[in-house]
Amino acid sequence: MPADGAKSARPAKPCPICGKPPVEASRPFCSERCREVDLNRWLSGSYAIPARETDDEDDMDEPK
Repeated sequence: MPADGAKSARPAKPCPICGKPPVEASRPFCSERCREVDLNRWLSGSYAIPARETDDEDDMDEPK
């Protein structure tokens, strides 16, 4: 970080929803609307983190 407290000179990434430049108050989004669209996508299941089940996990649930 620069000694004078200024932010680094790297360019800001665009809004992940619409591609416009981000606004500090809604960062990393450009607006409250885009922020809410993203939240709705998470809550509705449009976004999901993939998981891979293995046979080992099934064995852990059952006592031996």
